[in-house]
Amino acid sequence: MRIVGGIHRGRQFHPGKSFKARPTTDRAKESLFNILTNRYDFESLKVLDLFAGTGSISFEFLSRGCQSITCIELDFKHHAFIQSIVQQLNAKNEIRAIKGNAFRFCEQTSEKYDLIFADPPYDHPKFEEVPNLIFDNQLLAEDGLFILEHSKYYDFSNHPELIETRNYGSVHFSFFQNKQPS
Repeated sequence: MRIVGGIHRGRQFHPGKSFKARPTTDRAKESLFNILTNRYDFESLKVLDLFAGTGSISFEFLSRGCQSITCIELDFKHHAFIQSIVQQLNAKNEIRAIKGNAFRFCEQTSEKYDLIFADPPYDHPKFEEVPNLIFDNQLLAEDGLFILEHSKYYDFSNHPELIETRNYGSVHFSFFQNKQPS
């Protein structure tokens, strides 16, 4: 895993060969963060990273100055890896890494986020429910953005909150926006 931008740009972290997560490709991360850089002041964002895996997306937000990041990861080894990187980057005040079920977290939290990123396993049995999980539980602040990473086999074009989908090779990002007052 490599951080592709910001103050930690170029830092590499190696989760090991037994790691099961599928990290977002560098090309896709660079493209995504180029889009976000043109839209947001990262320092003011409150970010939620669901199904965090290696924590790669959380660390990209941190590297760009984000001060409030919550990442949720169920797998013990993955969570421990994220925690070790948080320690190495001295980011205990910026990143709150929670070991837990992303669906349960979304159903139980009362917090609202400016930006939510989710990268569930592509074969997750509830994958197609993730956008509704976000909107049904009112997790986005007004005008907040939800980004779902997925394969070409998913199509969210009929979702009322979808604003665009971008493709980067085998990685697709669907962007949803909360247009309703919270």
